[in-house]
Amino acid sequence: MKIYIIWLIGVILWNFGYPQATPLLDVIAAILLSILSFVLKKYIK
Repeated sequence: MKIYIIWLIGVILWNFGYPQATPLLDVIAAILLSILSFVLKKYIK
């Protein structure tokens, strides 16, 4: 649940911080947040 909360905060910050982002940047941000969640799964259990 902690990882989901961190991911959700990242998504919210991205959407409100960069509302002018292009769809390509949205996809890149989603990929980076996904990678971050996989990395966090190794360290937060």
